[in-house]
Amino acid sequence: MISNIVKKELKETFRDGRFKVAAMIILTLAIVSIFLTVDQYKKVNEAHNEARVNERAAWESQGEKTPHSAAHFGNYVFKPKSPLSLLDQGINKYTGISIFLEAHNRNEAQFSNASDQTSLSRFGELTVDFILLYMLPLIIILIGYNSYTKEVEGRTFFILKSQGITGWKLLLGKWLATLFPVLIITLILFLLCGVLLANLQDYGILNWSALGVLFLIYLIYYLVFTNIVLLISSLVKKSGVSLVLSLFFWVVACFIAPKVAGNLADNNYPYPTHQEFSKRIAEENKKGLDGHNPWNEEAKKLEREVLKKYKVDSLHKLPFNFGAYRMQKSEEYQSKVYAKHYEFLKAQAKKQLGVYTSWAVISPFLPARLLSMSITQTDYENHWNFAEAAEKYRIEAQRFLNGTTEKNSRYGQRYVASSEVWSKLPKFQYELPSFSSGIPKNYPLFIGLGIWLVLSSLVLIITNKNY
Repeated sequence: MISNIVKKELKETFRDGRFKVAAMIILTLAIVSIFLTVDQYKKVNEAHNEARVNERAAWESQGEKTPHSAAHFGNYVFKPKSPLSLLDQGINKYTGISIFLEAHNRNEAQFSNASDQTSLSRFGELTVDFILLYMLPLIIILIGYNSYTKEVEGRTFFILKSQGITGWKLLLGKWLATLFPVLIITLILFLLCGVLLANLQDYGILNWSALGVLFLIYLIYYLVFTNIVLLISSLVKKSGVSLVLSLFFWVVACFIAPKVAGNLADNNYPYPTHQEFSKRIAEENKKGLDGHNPWNEEAKKLEREVLKKYKVDSLHKLPFNFGAYRMQKSEEYQSKVYAKHYEFLKAQAKKQLGVYTSWAVISPFLPARLLSMSITQTDYENHWNFAEAAEKYRIEAQRFLNGTTEKNSRYGQRYVASSEVWSKLPKFQYELPSFSSGIPKNYPLFIGLGIWLVLSSLVLIITNKNY
């Protein structure tokens, strides 16, 4: 009986010209977006690899100069792309792809895609995540909005009842028929992405477990939409009303709720402006050790401590270059200042994430979106990990350069390092965190999406068990 209902519903769906046109358009756009994104992914990785090689070559070919000059010459480090970023670009287009490392300053990531785009990009981009998150729920609405109302309007409901169809069988049949087309489209997209990514050479290793979990997340997201659309269709009597209410839920869930949550997060836990943030750091740096100013109060204090420790009465009698030593102590102090203020930004980001997570009770879109970015490693957490790894490398690089001067000269001497010194600085190494390490952090989001699935299913079953 249930199989007959599914066949009947699918036959009506595939006969509907509107569905066929919409499904073909979305499937075509999705496949095109996948191939475009794969091509972009390859080009970006090739550019990153080339830039890394050129940047290292430029660093090692500086020639003879003072290590402090080399510290100001600086170098760039580049953020690796996760293969699954093909499915969801997350915040990558806004945060930048590289960080310039130099003495005394902690810089932000630069060269984001968004900064190079025209105003036309505000109208949206053809990306896989846009289709998965926004367009496929519309297909569910198109299929299921009149699933029950057409039986009432066509006066076929009593015919179905006369054939002995119970409420739960009718519900299960319509539920499977509504979900099936979207499930097939999603499965095609994920399999295509998996095959393409698995066959890319030298561009990262695809984690099939992560791809499977991502598919499961989107499947639950579509299950929730299927439940809501069928619930609305079963409670109203007219197809037009059902369509309007279903579209209203889609607009609220996918557009209004995320925007409201974003505004609340910004208002309750705002970030300081760039000017204000820089001013706070500069003011605190002035209170501490200044490596360039030997008359600085903290510098004189350090001088007295070192002279006492080595039991000498002059900096010239120290067995190392005190100027380089003071410079390194200044770098370490400034790094603590930067760490303190960036930790504040990170704390604000976590609080804002808490707002988004709490708003998961209003919209299933929010937990699905945040989980998608986390699984594809394109969220703020992964960006922070890269930025902190870059800062750690910057401090180690300054310690190497200052240490070179400190060990090879005495106070007051101008030390010029040979061209071979620069190749001794270790290369920047950064690996993306493992997939499993991010799962525990996302338990609240999994729970939020699960609650949506359970509650919508229970309400739908209770409402239609005696339909």
